[in-house]
Amino acid sequence: MTAVSSRGAIPGPPAGIQLHAPAPGWAIEADVVVVGSGVAGLTTALRCAAAGLSTVVVTKARLDDGSTRWAQGGIAAALGDGDTPEQHLDDTLVAGAGLCDEEAVRTLVTEGPDAVRRLIATGAHFDTSDAGEIELTREGGHHRRRIAHAGGDATGAEISRALVEAVHASKLRTIENALVLDLLTDAEGRTAGITLHVMGEGQHDGVGAVRCPTVVLATGGMGQVFSATTNPAVSTGDGVALALRAGAEVSDLEFVQFHPTVLFLGTDSEGQQPLVSEAVRGEGAHLVDASGIRFMVGQHELAELAPRDIVAKGIMRRMQEQGAAHMYLDARHFGAEMWEQRFPTILAACRAHGIDPVTEPIPVAPAAHYASGGVRTDLHGRTTVPGLYACGEVACTGVHGANRLASNSLLEGLVFAERIAADISSRAPRKAGRPVVHATPSVLPLIAPEARAEIQRIMSEGAGVLRSAESLTVAAEALAAVHRNAVNDAAPDGRGAAKTAEPGVESWETSNLLCVARVLTAAALEREETRGCHWREDRPDRDDAEWRRHLVVRLAPDRSLLVRRTENTAFAPTVPDAPREP
Repeated sequence: MTAVSSRGAIPGPPAGIQLHAPAPGWAIEADVVVVGSGVAGLTTALRCAAAGLSTVVVTKARLDDGSTRWAQGGIAAALGDGDTPEQHLDDTLVAGAGLCDEEAVRTLVTEGPDAVRRLIATGAHFDTSDAGEIELTREGGHHRRRIAHAGGDATGAEISRALVEAVHASKLRTIENALVLDLLTDAEGRTAGITLHVMGEGQHDGVGAVRCPTVVLATGGMGQVFSATTNPAVSTGDGVALALRAGAEVSDLEFVQFHPTVLFLGTDSEGQQPLVSEAVRGEGAHLVDASGIRFMVGQHELAELAPRDIVAKGIMRRMQEQGAAHMYLDARHFGAEMWEQRFPTILAACRAHGIDPVTEPIPVAPAAHYASGGVRTDLHGRTTVPGLYACGEVACTGVHGANRLASNSLLEGLVFAERIAADISSRAPRKAGRPVVHATPSVLPLIAPEARAEIQRIMSEGAGVLRSAESLTVAAEALAAVHRNAVNDAAPDGRGAAKTAEPGVESWETSNLLCVARVLTAAALEREETRGCHWREDRPDRDDAEWRRHLVVRLAPDRSLLVRRTENTAFAPTVPDAPREP
């Protein structure tokens, strides 16, 4: 992947690149296939099914195994007395560091409250006061209490439970334990379905296909591209990689949010790390160093409740100054009763690792948390590939800008899922076209599973919280070497050091991780400024004149990366001649 910069539009046909995989051995037909089973995927599927569309949900593990289940803090919406969508919009724009698409944010905050009420009608139970009102809390970047939560700190689990129960009640067709592989397209370049691999526990086994005219990607994030993350093991960037291979545009991939307060388990800890919700700080916990000094005071008017990028940077700076591996979150003043009632999940996780927040400060450090960028969409979730939609963390709607406002992610998934379903159901039904079978398909060399840890190490060292031209260049070169070895191994006379990778879940996931890692690194190297959660040590200032615009990336048929800048913060329509209005 060679990055080629361009200020103009990117011409050319879809990439048409595929993973190396067996041909589908079975197929089913539907009107819509939704890939992913978090709040975005299941809401889309339920709305499509309610509109009479034959809908199939494909999910990588079980229905409740995605990122939604792990969301602790809650869902943000202007539901409280005195709060308004306009105030929610203002907080979101500030957190987004000048890069939000204001029309997308306005859509989110105005449609959000009713979307939450419909979620409640679906069966989700939020914590309420004795008077029956929804209890609201504050998180970083919010000037008002507008975060609805459930089970204290188990909001995602409750939303997932309600949606999964609704899916079962509606008898929606589901395929669990299935990894999506590639998009099928017809001769006109329109979506014709997907290929997928069912991992031995589903209704079907092996590689198959769902043939349909509409595909909705709701595959979640890519946190597993880093060594330490709050994301579950399934978050390997599959949706973004699939979209890139299909020729879709992605945007803002350089903006990876590192959550400031992740339970520190040691410098060598890898994989999914326990999150200590921002809501803990919202209820009055303090960030302190080993001497007990509150170092965020004076750095921002909201101190510990500043937007996440500012808090993460504050923690990293203090760690650098003191040569420390972590800072502390002190909430001993909560007392046992509050910990047990308000934050039972976090309390249990800390105690499972030998830390008691009731009697001692919690060691914390930033870890990869959320991808603000993803597959570029319009306000109806449509991507630049006809018939392909994206929703949730896999998508880039323009809502989050350079840094997501806390607890806006569940709301974004909910609001845009409803908009996607409405757009799909409003269109005249059509049959899926016949998938094009390329005589000589462009097949992506598979990356051996053992390269996964190396990719994660490269990304954590070179493209983590702190970045520079030097670190990103080293990372890009190291990732290119991983790719080059795979190409050499795949050649007839390959002389690479590693064994040629065989098709399978682990090699497909690793290939997806390498793909998104290279795009992320290329975008981060291109953006020569510090903005939001993109922190360039060598370019410490924000440069609105040059960089208050998005980076849009597409994968060309020869696998080179085509990178362009938008003219401003608003996304152009993804569908030719489509109006900007919702």
